[in-house]
Amino acid sequence: MQTHLLGITGMTCGHCSRAVSNALAAVPGVASVHVDLDRKEARVEGDADLAALLRAVASEGYGAEALAA
Repeated sequence: MQTHLLGITGMTCGHCSRAVSNALAAVPGVASVHVDLDRKEARVEGDADLAALLRAVASEGYGAEALAA
C-alpha cells in the first residue's frame, strides 16, 4: 500500500473538503482518505494511480499537485 500526499487548491469550507474527499474515495484502489482543510492537503492510502487521483480532484473543480509524503 502506498501513501499519496496531495496539495489541494480552491478549498475554502467543509463542503469543499467533503467534495474532494468523496471524489478521491471513489477512485479505484483507494483504501482511505483524509482531507485537511486548514493545511489544504489530502492524504490518500491505497493502490490508486496518482494521475487518477489528480483527475478526480480536478473533476470537482479544485487544483491538486503531488507533495512529498
